[in-house]
Amino acid sequence: MKVLLLAAGLGTRLQPLTFDIPKCLVPINGRPLLDYWLEMMFNANMDSVLVNLHHMAEKVRCFIDESPYKGKVTAVYEEELLGTAGTLLKNKAFFGKDQILLVHADNFSLFDLNEFIRAHGSRPKACEMTMMTFTTDTPESCGILELDNEKVVTAFHEKVSSPPGNLANGAVYILENSIFSFLESLGEEKMDFSTQVLPFFLGRIFTFHNNRYHRDIGTMENYQKAQERL
Repeated sequence: MKVLLLAAGLGTRLQPLTFDIPKCLVPINGRPLLDYWLEMMFNANMDSVLVNLHHMAEKVRCFIDESPYKGKVTAVYEEELLGTAGTLLKNKAFFGKDQILLVHADNFSLFDLNEFIRAHGSRPKACEMTMMTFTTDTPESCGILELDNEKVVTAFHEKVSSPPGNLANGAVYILENSIFSFLESLGEEKMDFSTQVLPFFLGRIFTFHNNRYHRDIGTMENYQKAQERL
């Protein structure tokens, strides 16, 4: 299994904090956000990690080069943002024939990665991916899910005013390599994973629930809540 950490976001909702710091490096109790993700990856023996860069790319490169993970992480620069699925397809060669762990690394998340991998291994036969879920306290700002009795996604409700519940998409996925055939079939360079990929796989997405901690730190309110968690 190989890893793509999506870390190229602009972090506009976190301004002025992100005037001088890329979103993936904002500190959570003194540690850059990306550091938590890299530690989790390497603690679980993920030895092939790709990080995409765009906003303040050199600052992210410097962080990686000065970290314990220097030489273990591949950084790729996007001159123009390709979208979450576009980045995945652009770097197809990096993954070879391996499974893919796709992570939106601008969220703060604590969970057992090995348990997540085991869950994917026990997924129903028809499922080609496993999505991490979490229980949100702001369901109207998230992608809310409905599941069947096998924990397979049957419906999405993306940022609606009165969603049916608070089980949300955590934007961390384990994907089978067959995902590339679908991405190539779209015939586009820029693509969004949530809006262009997930709907196609409805009924074929298994879920793993993060019952420890997960938060989108895209707003100052949520950023402060994440600081209080540790």
